[in-house]
Amino acid sequence: MLNRSFVSILAALFVGTSVLPGLAQSAGTAAEASYPTKPLRIVVPLSAGGPTDTLARIIGQQLSEKLGQPVIIENRPGAGGNIGAEVVAKAAPDGYTLFMGTSGPLSINQSLYSKLQFDPEKDFAPVVLVASAPFVVAINPSLPARSVKDLIALAKSKPGQLNFGAVSGSAAHLATELFKSMAGIDMVHVAYKGAAPATTDLIAGVLQLSFASTPGVMPNVKAGKLTALAVTSSKRLTQLPDVPTLAESGLAGYEASVWYGLVAPARTPRAIIVRLNTEINKILQDPDIRHKLMSNDFEPAGSTPEQFGTYIKAETAKWRQVVKSSGAKSD
Repeated sequence: MLNRSFVSILAALFVGTSVLPGLAQSAGTAAEASYPTKPLRIVVPLSAGGPTDTLARIIGQQLSEKLGQPVIIENRPGAGGNIGAEVVAKAAPDGYTLFMGTSGPLSINQSLYSKLQFDPEKDFAPVVLVASAPFVVAINPSLPARSVKDLIALAKSKPGQLNFGAVSGSAAHLATELFKSMAGIDMVHVAYKGAAPATTDLIAGVLQLSFASTPGVMPNVKAGKLTALAVTSSKRLTQLPDVPTLAESGLAGYEASVWYGLVAPARTPRAIIVRLNTEINKILQDPDIRHKLMSNDFEPAGSTPEQFGTYIKAETAKWRQVVKSSGAKSD
């Protein structure tokens, strides 16, 4: 006759190996169905007050109303966005921690940095492409150029004498390197710690030109402090209808933008990804929200998770080539 204690142990083992997985699966399904039951956080890899932070707060407020839970914005700046990305990569995959990623940590940085503490391709689940902000080719008004053609001719006549400012390895830096390569010109990169001081020096005449994102440069263009020669998007901007694209200006196929998208930790349940994607796409289709985003110089986007994932892969491949040819590094 079996010892009663031994029978109890066998029963416990049977429950642990047979019943509990089913219970766990049911609990997981129930958790997904009731999601969310507590506040969410969106990690922003840049400082408060900047374009990425502004975008996250606009989307976060609306998402809070859609989900019926607070959405907290958590700023984790540093290392080109890598610090914030690492926080989310290592977070629980339960849908309560999201990352407002940009083209930097999600596509460019894996080519720029020799070692990352996260894998952009394996550690995140794409949710939705939220918005983009193309660059404006802005020059100091004193520069004798009134078109991209003029600028290229000037640069060719003065090789290595025109300066442009950008954060080393940033999307703006690489967008300018792509321009240099396609135009066949030589210009000098002056490294800055942020876009704001570069814009200040551009206005002061220390720099001759800059590829500046629309949220940061538009007020100075409208005020006449800077001259916009072109935009880097595939089509003209509503805010600058008379300013041509670089493709229209002779560089066929040129396109570059800072883009912003939400991702979650890998292995976040599919049902939660779909729920978030659905709600955010609804937000991005709201006329009032679209107007608000465009007033802040963002181009509203929207996508399926799969479309966003494909876009990230394409951008990663594109900028890997630019990083390689330019020799840019950030370590």
